[in-house]
Formats: sequence, structure tokens, C-alpha cells
Amino acid sequence: MKDNKVFSAVILTAVAAIWGSAFLSMKGTLERLDVNSFLAWRFTIATLFLIAIRPSVLKKIDLPFLKKGVILGAFLSSGYIFQSFGLTLTTVSNTGFITGLYVVLTPVVAAVILRKNITLVEWFAVLVATAGLALLSFNGFEFGIGEFLVLVSALLFAFHIVGLGEWSKGLDTYALTVLQLGTCALVTFIASLKSGFSAPPDSGVWWSIIYTALFATALAFIVQTWAQSFIAPSSVAVILAMEVVFAAGFGIWLLDEPVTLRIALGGILVIASMYLIILLDQRKESAKS
Repeated sequence: MKDNKVFSAVILTAVAAIWGSAFLSMKGTLERLDVNSFLAWRFTIATLFLIAIRPSVLKKIDLPFLKKGVILGAFLSSGYIFQSFGLTLTTVSNTGFITGLYVVLTPVVAAVILRKNITLVEWFAVLVATAGLALLSFNGFEFGIGEFLVLVSALLFAFHIVGLGEWSKGLDTYALTVLQLGTCALVTFIASLKSGFSAPPDSGVWWSIIYTALFATALAFIVQTWAQSFIAPSSVAVILAMEVVFAAGFGIWLLDEPVTLRIALGGILVIASMYLIILLDQRKESAKS
């Protein structure tokens, strides 16, 4: 179990790296294709890809399983949609910071809804991660409707993480991932109809969709679904906050974006919070043995 927790933390960090790299892949793409059409293509391709690899997965889905997968997929897809609408009404930096508040909201949801006990050390790690996120992506804002919509998305992402933590144990990881992504595909497709569902206009957009569909969606959510059967939701939220650190790192490395003291301190704080969470999990396991 201890080895599984450590390995889960490592591969969740890899997921955060993939999501961070997706920002580069999507740079400019959403200027040529509306957000909901992009998401619909992304989730549809990811779902069909997973089914094509293992068609027998559909036989494992019964009604109770279907309900759980659809609920989780509804949280996830609604989070993306609220985030997208909010992004049109506020800045990218505000969106990045407020979305990152799922790090705080996840343990709150777990404590309030599921009566989970969150230790002081875990709360401290959450606050350190939040401070790091603020330094990385926050430049000040006036709280309006756009910021409110993004905050709702952060809450929905927190519900998804907590729900996945509760239901991933004992369920087939592959089938649960297919259900979540299939629900996301359906919801985002319906949302795209308001402005008109559009096809990718060029090969650059297609490559961005394919990359995010196969790596940042199909692979990433299989890993997250499996890992959450071993790691507490509050710990998962802290580790996934590394997405912002990787996004900044890739921007500096590949796009020659400037390195500032604020960005460096923010990255160090998020990495420190992740290390603290992993160290805490290791100590818990040692105390049990």
C-alpha cells in the first residue's frame, strides 16, 4: 500500500505536467475554435479512443456504475463549462488563480459533505499551495460575474475530486474513466450548440485537439481515477496544483517567457506543499505498520 501511494503521487505529478504542457498546445487554438466545440471534440475523441482500445469495457457498465460515472462526468464537464464562460469575462491570470482554489475547496467539501477529518498539517499544505498559486498566477482583480463563474468551476472540480476519491475504490478504473469522459463529451457538445458546433478550421487545431484528447484527457484521467483509490482527495488537489508550476516552466523553457522572483517563489511553495503531503502520507503508513 505504501509503494502504491508513492507511485500514485509520482504519476499524478506526471498528469500535472501533461496538463501544464496542454496550455502550450492550446495557445492560439481557442482563438480559432470556440471553447465548447474544442472541449466536445477533445472529450469525444478521448472516449472513442478508449472504447476502441478495449470495446469489452462497455459490458462492465451496469446501472449503479452508470449513475456514478455520469455524476462524476457532470461535475467535471460543468466545471470546464463554467470556467470557459468565466474566462470570457475575466483575465487569464484571474482564471488560473481562482481555478486553483479547488486546492482549498477540496478539503472543505470532504470535511463538510463526507465528514472527513483533515489534519492541521494537511490544511497547512493546502494553504502553502494556495499561496504558491497566488504568486504564480494572481495579479489582482475586481470580483465580478466572470470571477464568480470561475469560482463555481473550482467548486465543481473539488466535488469531482472528492467524488472520485469515494467511488474509485473497488470500481474498474478503465470503465469509470470511459463513463466520465463520455458524459463530458455529451454535455460539452450540447453546450456548444448555443453558438453552433464547429469543426476544427486547420491542422494546427486538429493536432492540439488530438494531443489534449489522447494525453491530457484519456491517459491523464485513467491515471487520476486509479491514483485516487490510494490517495486522499485533499492530497490529490495539492499534487495536481503542480499543473500551474509546469505550465509556467514550459512557458519559460519553450516560449522564452520571463522568469521573475514572484514566479520562482510561487513554484517553490507549490512544490514544497506537494512534498509535505507525500511526506505526511509516508509517515501515516509507517505509523500503521
